[in-house]
Amino acid sequence: MISLNYRASGPIYQQLMDQLRKLILSGAIAEGEKLPSVRELAAQLMINPNTIMRAYRELEAEGYVYTLPGKGCFAGTLSQVDIGRRDQLFHTIRSATGELLSLGITPEEIQAIITEESNRRNDS
Repeated sequence: MISLNYRASGPIYQQLMDQLRKLILSGAIAEGEKLPSVRELAAQLMINPNTIMRAYRELEAEGYVYTLPGKGCFAGTLSQVDIGRRDQLFHTIRSATGELLSLGITPEEIQAIITEESNRRNDS
């Protein structure tokens, strides 16, 4: 379900967050479904529990998950996803688009990538 690249340049907690986001958005982790405990997931992935806690905490701040004290961490609803997260993603798109345009990529090429991604998601 979750696999990490320990040789990647990015932080492990970020990889974990990215994968959990995708699982929640795709429905592979259902709304309200209990996520593995910090200790379970740390043992499964052979990483420090603090890494799991950081990923869960940041995902909760974004609205992807919620915590019930004494019960654990659960997948949130898509309507709970913080508007701030969407703003972060729009900022990322704007920044990447500006850089691509500076590198000589045409608006048509950028639009083709968006269309391709949209078609890929619709085919899934």
